[in-house]
Parts: sequence; C-alpha cells; structure tokens
Amino acid sequence: MNDAETWDVVVVGGGPSGATAADELAKRGRKVLLLDRDGRIKPCGGAIPPRAIRDYQIPDHMLVAKIRSARMVAPSDKHVDIPIDNGYVGMVDRAEFDEWLRARAESHGAVRRIGSFETLTRDADGTALIHYQPGDGPSASVRAKAVIGADGAKSLVARQQVKGAERMKFVFAYHEIIRAPKAAAIAAGIDYDARRCDVIYRGALSPDFYSWIFPHGDTVSVGTGSAHKGFSMRGSVSRLRASTGLAACETLRREGAPIPMKPLGRWDNGRDLVLAGDAAGVVAPASGEGIYYAMLGGDLAAQAVEALLATGDVRSLKLARRRFMREHGTVFWVLGILQRFWYGTEKRRESFVKICEDRDVQKLTFDSYMNKKLERKKPMAHLRIFFKDLAHLFGLARA
Repeated sequence: MNDAETWDVVVVGGGPSGATAADELAKRGRKVLLLDRDGRIKPCGGAIPPRAIRDYQIPDHMLVAKIRSARMVAPSDKHVDIPIDNGYVGMVDRAEFDEWLRARAESHGAVRRIGSFETLTRDADGTALIHYQPGDGPSASVRAKAVIGADGAKSLVARQQVKGAERMKFVFAYHEIIRAPKAAAIAAGIDYDARRCDVIYRGALSPDFYSWIFPHGDTVSVGTGSAHKGFSMRGSVSRLRASTGLAACETLRREGAPIPMKPLGRWDNGRDLVLAGDAAGVVAPASGEGIYYAMLGGDLAAQAVEALLATGDVRSLKLARRRFMREHGTVFWVLGILQRFWYGTEKRRESFVKICEDRDVQKLTFDSYMNKKLERKKPMAHLRIFFKDLAHLFGLARA
C-alpha cells in the first residue's frame, strides 16, 4: 500500500473555478488539497456581472471599478455607447481576486500547496495518485478519492484523463496592464472614461475576435484576441494604445494565454475525475467572458464530486456538465453563431455595431448578461430583433 497522504479531493488549479470548487467542498467538511502553480496570472478583462457577485458573495472591496456603460467601436470608428441601466458591471484585478478566492477556500479548511501537476497514476487499490512538482524540492505524490481538473485551457489533467480534450479549439488572448491615464491627460483630449468599457471591432486589431480597453481603477487592461496563427497581438495592442493616446502610460505587466471557445463534449473520466473552468471549455464565445462561468463550473464540479463521495456512483460526475449545459448551453450556441458570422468581415462588423444602436438589442443583451439568463418575457422584442438582423444580413439596413 502506498504511504502517500490521502485526500477526499485534490483540486488541480487555483483560478476562479478551482478555488470555488475547493471552497465549496471544504465548507461541506471534505478534506481538500488545492494544488496551484505559483505566480500565474491569466490575461483577463476582469468583468464580474451582478449574478456572480450575488451567487458567490464577492465583497465590494474586491471591485476595483464599477462600469456604467459599454462603447462598441466599429471599423469606421463609429461607436455606440450603451448605458447599463439600473446597475453596473464590477471589475476585478485577477492578481488580487484569484488570491482572495484561494484564501477564502483556505479559511474554510482547504489546504493550499504550490506545485505543478505532472501526471496521474493509480495505487495498488486503484486510488488516484497525483504526482506534482513543488515550488522547490523533489517531486511529490498524494492519493485522492476524487480529482477536479481546473488547470486552464491547455489542461494537462484533461489531456491525460478525458477523451477528446486534446481537440479543444482556442482564441489566444494578450493584454497589457497599464497605469490609468491621469486627469490632466484626459482633459487634454484622451477619450478615456474610468466607468466605461471599450470594445473595438476592427480587423487590423483582431481579424476574428475583438480588442478592448477595460478600466481597473488605478490601472487599465488593454488587450486583444485572435485564433489566427502568426497574427501579432503584441503589435495589435501597441497600435491600439497609440491610436487611443495610451501609449505613454506605464506598462505594469504583459500576459497572454489560450482561451477556449466551446465546452468540451465530456468533462469526466467516468471514474473519479471531473473538469471545471477553462479546462472544461466554459468561456463564452463572442464575448470571451469566463469568470462567472468558471466559478459556476467549479461549483457544479464540487456538487458532482460530493455526490460521488456520498454515493459511490460514478454517474454523478456527469452532473456537472449536464447542469451547466441545461442552463447555459443555448446561450453558448447563439454566441458561437454570432462570433462566426458577425466577426467575419469589416462590413459585418460595421453592421454588428449598427445593430447595437437598437434599444431592444441593448436591453435584452444586458438583461441576459447581468443575470445570465435569456430574457424570455418579451417575445415581440425578440421578433423585432430577428427582422432587424435579417435586414442587416441582406444589406437592407443602412450602416
């Protein structure tokens, strides 16, 4: 018998999904090990919708900015400012936010260790053995009755344990965290608002996704995304900063990472392991939003593992994906179609921003975004939007 210590659950990855999963299981009294690499910060706009703030008790002091409007910018530089009625979108700094989530899980009983996952093998009795490389020292191993893989878009856990994970497709994201422009610079003409997110649809800055300027209080995230190999995202961000007057702002850090755009068809190994967050592919197409979905995915993975530990029924592991797709599968499907079509050419991007002028589109979009549910109470508004979309699709509407 292996003498390695045994845990109820080992969670690999300490981002929003892994930290949430560890927290939920620790609160249930499970013996949880949260294994996370040191010093990793994911490039992220940092948006936290009200649903996430409510569901996961995110305190106000973690919000470095409160966004009151969004500006959609077309290739022609025409823009549409969309107010966020009766609310706001919170912004977080991932370096601080992720650490707060990990500390919260630790406060409820989870044990944190720095280490990089290497491989999963089996003990003589079939129990999972997690082998990892600590921050210093030789490789170590622990036993786990159950495992949650929350180690990011190119999850090593997923590729080793879940069939089909190696086929996941990505958009690559890159951003630069810079000092926010000073009041004098804004007064001199820089078009920057600390309460507004700018989303730029321009092929030269992103041939198939979008670029962004997202305020973070004292700092700003300026970034872009693309699935095109060879496209220089650093060059794109440099051009964006130059064109918006942000080139002179101090650069604090640069970060890049793959972002999945479609949930995997399977999240478990049928035995004792389930995926969560980016490892499961739960980032929204078109928008790239991931924090809320990561936290929900971690929560659902924790529920599935708790059911497995309580009953021994391995079918419980499938509950995580089933519940997620039941609630959000339609939204992901619609957003995937939107991205593939409207982001395809400059003409379509121009039409897409034009559609965003419509108040029906604005209200339904933000109602769905803020509460993470498709608005079903206004069928006539949906019908009007459908015919407006057709008009733009066939060139019957003026851009």
